[in-house]
Amino acid sequence: MNLSLSRRLVAEGVATAMLLAAIVGSGIMGERLAGGNLAIALLANTIATGAALLALILTFAEISGAHLNPLVSIGEAMAGRLPWRDVPGYIAVQLIGAFAGVGAAHLMFAHPFFSTSSHVRSGANQIFAEFVATFGLLAIIQLGAVRKNASTTFPRTPFAVAAYITAGYWFTSSTSFANPAVTLARSLSNTFVGIRPADVPGFIFGQLGGAAAAVLFCRWLLSQYRLR
Repeated sequence: MNLSLSRRLVAEGVATAMLLAAIVGSGIMGERLAGGNLAIALLANTIATGAALLALILTFAEISGAHLNPLVSIGEAMAGRLPWRDVPGYIAVQLIGAFAGVGAAHLMFAHPFFSTSSHVRSGANQIFAEFVATFGLLAIIQLGAVRKNASTTFPRTPFAVAAYITAGYWFTSSTSFANPAVTLARSLSNTFVGIRPADVPGFIFGQLGGAAAAVLFCRWLLSQYRLR
């Protein structure tokens, strides 16, 4: 679908806002209904996030690419699938959409529109967890794009991405943010899914490292594939 940049950016911003509304809203609902059981709250948050992510990618992928993540947009530009001139716009609307989605979730549950999070997520282990989470996400997207171009018409990558993030909520100590826009926006949600602003730089550092490692790994892995 060959739409103008302005329409693609609006779609990308709306999709990112809907993703954050799902993440934060399900976190609030899960915490309210779990009766203090954090495992149940996290399970509810996980299921809703994975389902929303899958639906949004399937819906918006043919319009904006449904990157929903500045690192994905940069990775797509490095792979030649997104013009570099479009990247600043994508990142801007992802950030705007992320904050708008947090605010929308808060309004739905009668919370202040924004509230600084006090949820501590610190330590080298969690920074490394974000490295692992982001590495996996970018690798799945990069390799999935090659597979799509090679043969199949079935959109397997959206399912792979949603499944990986769903699993990442449980196998990483950071609950797999893997997204700078999501990380920044969640710092203004003093809820179950929030992150203390002081911990944001460490998370983003881990995400940047994971994304860079994934791009280098995929370039090496696919170097012979491209020569065929």
